[in-house]
Amino acid sequence: MTGVWVLAFPKGMASSLAITLDALETANHLSRQSGRRAPFQVHRVPVQRVASVRFADGDILIVPGLGGTSEAEIIRRLATAPVRRAVRLARQAVAAGASVAASCAGTFVLAEAGLLSLRRATTTWWLAAPFRRRYPDVHLEPDAIVVADWPLATAGAAMAQMDLMLAVIARFASPGLSVACARYLLLDRRRSQAPYMALAFLASQDEKIARAEAWVHKNIRRDFAVDEVADAAGLSPRTFARRLAVVCGLSPIRFVQRIRIEAAEVLLETTRLSVDEVARQVGYAEPSTLRRLIRRQSRRSPAELRRSERL
Repeated sequence: MTGVWVLAFPKGMASSLAITLDALETANHLSRQSGRRAPFQVHRVPVQRVASVRFADGDILIVPGLGGTSEAEIIRRLATAPVRRAVRLARQAVAAGASVAASCAGTFVLAEAGLLSLRRATTTWWLAAPFRRRYPDVHLEPDAIVVADWPLATAGAAMAQMDLMLAVIARFASPGLSVACARYLLLDRRRSQAPYMALAFLASQDEKIARAEAWVHKNIRRDFAVDEVADAAGLSPRTFARRLAVVCGLSPIRFVQRIRIEAAEVLLETTRLSVDEVARQVGYAEPSTLRRLIRRQSRRSPAELRRSERL
């Protein structure tokens, strides 16, 4: 039986903690129901009591979301005593041979502990820019729902905690049990945070990137070069690309594509325009280009997207 230590932060994200406990209990329940031993021995540990934790080789430490609704709030929380205790505990876990899994702003705990240096990781999409600035030596993959680079695993925004727990169950129990838990809990398989990212929110964090976003919206129906977007932002193409990567995690071409796709999805959801007309409205002469880009981002065709919005 694998020992699982689940941290509970004061003012932490309640849904993240509940998802963790529910997923592990579901895995134990389904195992018992099939006549097998429960795979996990779960310990819920308030951060104030971490001094009592003693890890064994093969244990797992789960760091749920810290809570907080702004970059400034998250950064302030990193300096608090509860989070500093969690940072020390994460280091102790790895030193003892345990694995550590974190989601949302909880991923900052692993980075603060120095555990993610030169490793692959993800975090919640809206904190990707401050994460990059604070931990430039982490190979951040902000589109990913889960990055399992064991003995460490990280996940994206709050509800990605469930995806993280399915990865934990697959790793430490069995892939079959993970699939059974997903079916039992009626979970769809998600591969990327990209369809859920609000590009306007990310762009608003930088005045010049916000200016570029507004310019693309204003000129969305015509063909233009990405150098024109940089010029509208008042930046050289190279500086624009570098700044855009930090703020939004996108190349200039992907930035423009994302704006066009988001505008197209709104038209598909709110009008009866044909896909060909929607493509023209957002600057694509070939409707096949729009179809391909929407399918790549949302894993659905324009027709499927329109049908799902009308159900």
